[in-house]
Amino acid sequence: MNRLFGKGKPKEPGPSITDVIAGVDQRAEGLEKKIGSLDNELRKFRDQMAKMREGPAKNAVKAKAMRVLKQKKIYEQQLDNLRGQSFNMEQANFAHQTLKDTHQTVLVMKDGMKQMKKEFKKINVDDIEDVQDELADMLEQADEVQEALGRSYNTPELDEDELAAELDALGDEIALDDDTSYLDDVLKAPEAPSNKPEAADPQVVKNKDGVAVDEFGLPQLPSQN
Repeated sequence: MNRLFGKGKPKEPGPSITDVIAGVDQRAEGLEKKIGSLDNELRKFRDQMAKMREGPAKNAVKAKAMRVLKQKKIYEQQLDNLRGQSFNMEQANFAHQTLKDTHQTVLVMKDGMKQMKKEFKKINVDDIEDVQDELADMLEQADEVQEALGRSYNTPELDEDELAAELDALGDEIALDDDTSYLDDVLKAPEAPSNKPEAADPQVVKNKDGVAVDEFGLPQLPSQN
């Protein structure tokens, strides 16, 4: 059959939605350029009519401006349609890409679950518990070793009652050291005189017994010449 009729050519894939969107946007850009050019013509006609008087010449210019304005409105309508088509296709493309991403995410998650199941098969919970028990035993043995190393030898036996009595006596000594009542007598002592004693009166002073006394009220010693 292929020898008689020949083999059909493989069908070429159609344009992608991205290519179609790019083509529509390109057409829209062409319309925008045309609309810009028509705007320049309209400004020229407006400036020209502003300088002309009413009459057939001004009416002819006004008719040209009306034709350009109508053409501009048609282009603007076509541009709105193209922009709308481009927007709708972009939304459809976005939804399509989102579905593709979701599909890929689901596949990756399924593959991840398969890998986790394979890894879980390599793990035995009983082995983990045995390791934990062995670790606990080793730590307990380590504590026993530390306790043995810190054990004291040849320490004298001490009487608990004697230690308690010594502790009480130590408390009494501390209480005596804290007692500051002996300072009260020092604080109550009279202040020392701040001024020098006045010079003695050259006249002899006697006490009630008729004995000569000095400025301090003490008996005077006989002077030795």
